[in-house]
Amino acid sequence: MVVSLNMAMVLSAGLGKRMAPAANGLPKPLVMLHGKALIDHALDRLAAAGVARAIVNVRYKADLIEAHLQKRQAPTIEISDERAALLDTGGGVKKALPRLGPGPFLIHNADSVWIEGVGSNLARLAGAWDDARMDCLMLLAVASASHGYQGRGDFALESDGRIRRRKVEQELVPFAFTGVSVAHPRLFDGSPDGAFSLNLVWSRAIAAGRAYGMRMEGVWMHVGSPDALAESERCLSGVLRS
Repeated sequence: MVVSLNMAMVLSAGLGKRMAPAANGLPKPLVMLHGKALIDHALDRLAAAGVARAIVNVRYKADLIEAHLQKRQAPTIEISDERAALLDTGGGVKKALPRLGPGPFLIHNADSVWIEGVGSNLARLAGAWDDARMDCLMLLAVASASHGYQGRGDFALESDGRIRRRKVEQELVPFAFTGVSVAHPRLFDGSPDGAFSLNLVWSRAIAAGRAYGMRMEGVWMHVGSPDALAESERCLSGVLRS
């Protein structure tokens, strides 16, 4: 089953504390990278992939994000207001489920940027979706070749495309989660009300054998700190000069 890339959730409600020294008082989604706000990098990518509507959750300095998004033409933006309660990533998506529809949809972190390889990674992600087998499908980057990522890897890919976490804390696994995935609403069945991390529902899907991954083509940048912002700026500048 090919996912219809009509709906997406853009996660933009975090406090962005690590980015604060470079943010000049802005919320992280509005920090500029290569002449464009981070959230516009994500929304432009979604629009190019044919996404018609995007739900954007807001909390920290929400008024600034809402004002910025009013200038956009595509995709059509709907705001999920989280000013009243901190919901974390999983709770934020769950709150927006009634507006995301009954089928699979994209989830995209506002601080995830990449340079495409061959073709569109979002189109490849859509083409890899199998509704019978999957509750979530994650876009994964090779951790050692990524920018702004300092971890020991997030996931390994099994031979059938399923993902697994590190078996022990010291294990190195090859792939970093790019912050982009396809999810089906059933992923959230039985999840708690209020605040919770997406890690909760991912772990349940992994245990049930219904969490899959796809290796991205290209260069991924996790723009989560001032150092990562500077590194991503250099990376993008080098590509455009070449």
